[in-house]
Amino acid sequence: MGELFHHTPIMVSEVLSLLALKRGGIYADGTLGGGGHAHAILERLPAGSRLIGIDRDRQALAAATERLKDYGEVFTPVHGNFHALPEICPQGLDGILLDLGVSSHQLDTAERGFSYRQAAPLDMRMDQSGGLTAADVVNTWSEAELARIFRDYGEERFAKRIAARIVERRPFTDTVELAGFIAGCIPAKFRERDQHPARRCFQALRIAVNDELAPLPDALQKAHDLLAPDGRLVVLTFHSLEDRIVKQTFARFASPCTCDPRAPICTCGLKPTGRILTRKPITASAEELTQNSRSACAKLRAFERNA
Repeated sequence: MGELFHHTPIMVSEVLSLLALKRGGIYADGTLGGGGHAHAILERLPAGSRLIGIDRDRQALAAATERLKDYGEVFTPVHGNFHALPEICPQGLDGILLDLGVSSHQLDTAERGFSYRQAAPLDMRMDQSGGLTAADVVNTWSEAELARIFRDYGEERFAKRIAARIVERRPFTDTVELAGFIAGCIPAKFRERDQHPARRCFQALRIAVNDELAPLPDALQKAHDLLAPDGRLVVLTFHSLEDRIVKQTFARFASPCTCDPRAPICTCGLKPTGRILTRKPITASAEELTQNSRSACAKLRAFERNA
């Protein structure tokens, strides 16, 4: 299964540099996926250190566990969601990695329903053990709710038009059927070159199904609070909505003061808890872009707790 669950990790060298692995450290990969980043971490993990790998996708977890089994007790796989890190990991982590993208395996496995290019049931669940599916959203949510997620999660300019037409036409059961219908709702002159017209709406559906954005600020706070002195939180994002949340949250950690900037002294008492290591997000190199086109939209940010 490890070979079947293919995932090319992005900006591996940059991630390792920012994590700054040290002897005796405890690290967490909160979005294990196919284990690509975890494998790179384990290969370079100093003596006495260990890695906890977490994923809510049981297929991904099983594949990564098989792939990394030779590392023995140095690696601990856990089924769970990084939103609940305090329930999984000990206090005092030396580094946490969160790769917020969808894995290549999830995108390329037709039956998972993430892709608009391959016919499959409308699923899109990262954790297939239960919960809301894309079919539930498309076929039962109100026109206003659909328009909201297409606008807010997909940044789709024709959100209202698409939502209205979906409600008139539904039910939908198939990914290609829905993608083709959405494409027909968008005027040809507004379609992006080399991008499928349904891309933004499918992103919005995936975010809604997996509740990816609303819990993210709190999840970042929990991860921050688990860090040891000098511990680092490293986050890879793949669209502007996620990146904006990470950027704003890191800025709040580094500059939490709520006083009027014109005030002569600070009276709120809120002090920085660390420093941002990436004033601007790191992006993939030209070489990596040629090898992995999915790295094009990736942004990497990191924060370090005070000593």
